[in-house]
Amino acid sequence: MERLDKLAPLNPLKPLSGEKKTQDAHPLEESVFGAVFRSAIDNVKETDAEKVEAQYLLATGQLDNPSALMIAASKNQIAVDLLIQLRNKALDVYSELTRISL
Repeated sequence: MERLDKLAPLNPLKPLSGEKKTQDAHPLEESVFGAVFRSAIDNVKETDAEKVEAQYLLATGQLDNPSALMIAASKNQIAVDLLIQLRNKALDVYSELTRISL
């Protein structure tokens, strides 16, 4: 089995909307794959901000419903778990691709 030290970069798919891609855009951000990861990361950031805000409001006595903190913490944990699972699946796929002999 011959090992390639340098692989040619993958070209991103053309946008479906017919828009011309900008030269500043990163190829990962243009793909559907990148959009899924970007969405998962943004979701983790948003749920973490909600949890931190609920913690602050509870600590300062401004939170009327204490269960809102537990709900926000659960949402955040689920979002983090989803992101971890996406990362694990992507690593599994990468591992499978590296095992393919050309």
